[in-house]
Amino acid sequence: MRVVFAGTPEVALPVLDAIAMSSHEVVGVVTRPDAPAGRGRRLVASPVAARAEELGVPVLKPAHPKDPGFQAQLRELAPDCCPVVAYGALLPQSALDIATHGWVNLHFSLLPAWRGAAPVQHSILAGDPVTGATTFQIVRELDAGPVFGVVTETVLPRDTAGDLLGRLAESGAGLMVATLDGIEEGALEPRVQPGDGVSFAPKIVVEDAQVSWTESAVAVDRRVRACTPGPGAWSTYAGDRIKIGPVTTVDGAEKLEPGVLEVTKSAVYAGTATHPVQLGEVKAFGKKLMPAADWARGARVHTGARFGG
Repeated sequence: MRVVFAGTPEVALPVLDAIAMSSHEVVGVVTRPDAPAGRGRRLVASPVAARAEELGVPVLKPAHPKDPGFQAQLRELAPDCCPVVAYGALLPQSALDIATHGWVNLHFSLLPAWRGAAPVQHSILAGDPVTGATTFQIVRELDAGPVFGVVTETVLPRDTAGDLLGRLAESGAGLMVATLDGIEEGALEPRVQPGDGVSFAPKIVVEDAQVSWTESAVAVDRRVRACTPGPGAWSTYAGDRIKIGPVTTVDGAEKLEPGVLEVTKSAVYAGTATHPVQLGEVKAFGKKLMPAADWARGARVHTGARFGG
């Protein structure tokens, strides 16, 4: 089939690569416009745009997919199907109607669970033992289209959102190619999503990433892992924001009051509503990421000090 791939961030690259290596012909790529990045705020192309350039594939960067000029370009490419991974913009019906077999999205959850922008993060927050990826036909309602196929993935105890998303992107790449194969062969009939089990996963913003030390150690651990690498879990110390890497729960340790720190030569522990957690790496304002014990020595943090929040 002639396909036009739509995607923007790095997590979409395994799928684009897999399709490019398959029997399907990638005749174009749709991605978000170049965005400012770095200290100089220089405009930088998306990871998908950069990979498309390497593949020698035409790149379309509409300000919005409802733009008539973009839709005219898409019609000229005459796609049979448009596979999508994390494109980042809502698609109007006029664009959805252009591809013969529509637009097929790879979503990183077992739909209808965790519809929305941050399914992996919310799965970790909720303590799901298993998650997965789903290919489905895009319709106007958010992540509600009929399903072509799924793959499952166990959520490991130490998984961060980045870890889990990376594995899902790899397994999802194979699922997307299999889905395109099945559509081309006429062997796949999408199934309507069940009405039960619907949950939503809105975007995780910086405010959501603040650690509440009055939660249990399990909840603190989940929040930190769900917000790693982005937007980054954080708390405050001495009025400054401190980014916090994954922690380790310490069962059976002597209880500390929520947010209170215990500092030893080699470790830093923080109190929660249940048992303490051991801090892994932290990043103080204007500093590099470092082991918590090194941060405590440099900042002269002593036992009895307290995180805010």
